[in-house]
Amino acid sequence: MPHPLARRPRGLVRTALAAAFVVVGAVAVSGCAQSVPFETAPHASDPDCAAVVVRLPDTVAGLAARETNAQGTGAWGQPAAVLLRCGVEPPGPTTDRCVSVDGVDWVIDESDAPRYLFTTYGRTPAVEVLVDNDVVSGTTAIADLSAAVAAIPATGGCVGLDDAEAG
Repeated sequence: MPHPLARRPRGLVRTALAAAFVVVGAVAVSGCAQSVPFETAPHASDPDCAAVVVRLPDTVAGLAARETNAQGTGAWGQPAAVLLRCGVEPPGPTTDRCVSVDGVDWVIDESDAPRYLFTTYGRTPAVEVLVDNDVVSGTTAIADLSAAVAAIPATGGCVGLDDAEAG
């Protein structure tokens, strides 16, 4: 079964993101597992993902870190409201909103609001962060994670439409 944070056609993103929080919430409520379940991203074994994971903070948006069961991942909150997965394919050009936070560019998929999927732009491998904005601020979460994610060197960044047309 593919991981809930795997890149999918936009029509399936809403269902997949909702499923991610349902699974995490069910595990937390049942008490059956101590760790948050993830499927490893395709490039999670990249040394840059290891550099990110060792830099992950103990708290994100005031939520305590949780143990995860897969390489290149992180989770915060009980139940987990912030999920990170390193080693995903970098996004291509997009019209989705892109923001820069502490030198890290993030593309924001808002199709399942109030759950937002932030994906780094201009870094390989890419990092995905799924945030339940009903619980915490997505902006606060990515601000707390940007220092760790900056361990992956930037090879590009977001540009505005005017910049793209001028190039």
